[in-house]
Order: sequence, then structure tokens, then C-alpha cells
Amino acid sequence: MSVPAILFEDGEALVIDKPAGLPLDAPRTGGPSLDDQLEHLRLNFQRDPAPVHRLDRDTSGCLLLARNPKALKRFAAAFEARTVEKVYLGIVDGVIAQDAGTIELALSKVSTMKDGWRMIPARKGKPAITHWRKLAEHEGRTLVEFRPETGRTHQIRVHAASGLGAALLGDPVYGDDTNAARTMLHAAALKVPRDGKPPIVAQAPFPEDFAALGFAAPDAAQHDDDG
Repeated sequence: MSVPAILFEDGEALVIDKPAGLPLDAPRTGGPSLDDQLEHLRLNFQRDPAPVHRLDRDTSGCLLLARNPKALKRFAAAFEARTVEKVYLGIVDGVIAQDAGTIELALSKVSTMKDGWRMIPARKGKPAITHWRKLAEHEGRTLVEFRPETGRTHQIRVHAASGLGAALLGDPVYGDDTNAARTMLHAAALKVPRDGKPPIVAQAPFPEDFAALGFAAPDAAQHDDDG
């Protein structure tokens, strides 16, 4: 597998366009992962860059890598403090009646021998907030922009299924994976503030498999900071 495209680069950070289907960690059953690519992403630095946050195996788009331990600590703190702006695009399997809204569903992890683990809405779970708006409809499916305020595991996937009432197309856990080759979720844009430096700003190209389903890339203005 070729090295992922670089969307942003400076002395302390890289943002790559992670391909769909590429896990961050080496699978137990073997196969390619981002770990295999880190040496190639050194770009003349002595250390491998390290992922600051997580993207699911199927999720494509913006992934922030830190190029030194101090930067990793600062960027991780920015995610924890919710100062990082994240924009995702998802295709949900259904038509959404409303044009926009905010989903507040706390999430908790459950595990069973039969189904493995998953996240579920739970009153005593960890708070999770996702802002969303409808961008387009086509053949009974909807292109939705998601702006997660928190960063819980599988947050957008569960909020789509349980908050919008329409799971992401192709989601094998919270929807019906027979409808697409992968879970149709894309990390479209990322903005990370930095003290004394310009923010890290990156946008990932609109995925070809989204376009193949009849959707067009949103206007760039829709990814800009509302403020």
C-alpha cells in the first residue's frame, strides 16, 4: 500500500489523508496498517510520527500525527480540552426530516461473548455531543456533516444510528454492512489551535466512493469556522 497523502506538514505536525480500510495498529490476523507507513512518514526526521487521535479502520480522511513527544502531549491536550475543530462527512442509510440539530447522547461500552464490544446510549455513560446538518439527499440516502464536540469511541456512528435514526451506510455494527463496501464516514477537515503559532488546518479530498453514490463535494465554505 502506498504512503498516505500529506495534507499539512511543518516541524511538529503532519496531517495525512488516511485511506479507508487502513487500521492504525497492526491487525492480530496480519495485514497492512498505518504502523507500516510511519517510517516512510519520518520525512528526514529521526523519529516516527505518532497518531494524536484515532480514526476507525473504515474512516478515511484527516489524521493528525505529532513529530515529537512534546508536540504529541500538546496536541493530545487540545483534543482533551475540546479546542480542536473536526468536520466529518457521512452518508446515512435513510432520509432525515430535519435540516440540522445537535445530538446529546451519553455513551457507554458493553461487551458480550456473542457480539463482542460496542458503544450504546446510556444515561450514566460519558457525555457525547455531536452537531450535524443535512447537505444533500440522493436515492433514499443523505449526506450529513457532523461536527463532534466530544471525541468518544464510535460517537458519530452511534449518534447517527440512535440520534438521527439512520445508521451510516455500510456500518457493520450499528447498521447494515451489506449496503456498502465500508462504513461511509470521512474526516473532512481538521483545525488545531497552537499557542504562538498559526493553527494546523487541513482538508481531505472528497472520497471517490462518496461521489460514486451520487453525492458531490460540499462547498469549501461549509468547512470554514462559523466564527
